[in-house]
Amino acid sequence: MTAPAPAGLARRLGAAVYEALLLVALLFVASFALLPLLTPGHAGAATSLVIPELAVRVMLFCALFSIAAAYCVWCWSDGRRTLPMKTWRLTLVTAQGATPTPRRALARYFAAWTGPALALAAYVALRPVGLGAYALWLVAFNFLWALIDRDRLFLHDRIAGTRLVVPVRQDSTA
Repeated sequence: MTAPAPAGLARRLGAAVYEALLLVALLFVASFALLPLLTPGHAGAATSLVIPELAVRVMLFCALFSIAAAYCVWCWSDGRRTLPMKTWRLTLVTAQGATPTPRRALARYFAAWTGPALALAAYVALRPVGLGAYALWLVAFNFLWALIDRDRLFLHDRIAGTRLVVPVRQDSTA
């Protein structure tokens, strides 16, 4: 039996863009469902835009972060795949070729936040001197990492000990 081939960078980036679109749609739906629960006093105020209090915004962020984590962990673990992974014919495996456990999938999810966290920290540091916009490129840091990684892995895959591969097709005529 032949081992699965590593997926190319273009294929992985295409799947990542598709995944981002689906995840944003999922989070929009979740936000739409959660916001009336978090701001019940403003449900009838259709004439004005009300920005929720900071505590409500933090709760909403935590809820959306958890929903995204649940989606990713469920889809990445125990041999399951997301729709973009199926579309681009990708499978997530560990460095040893096994299917990731939920714990490893959760590690991959947290590691995927490295770039956005760096961008936020750089923005906070650079904003007082008027250079906050220069922090934006760091959002893509995890993906840019593949350009210098010896195995062309994304940073979150390197940290979590995972990789995306193209599964070997089973020939049904044999």
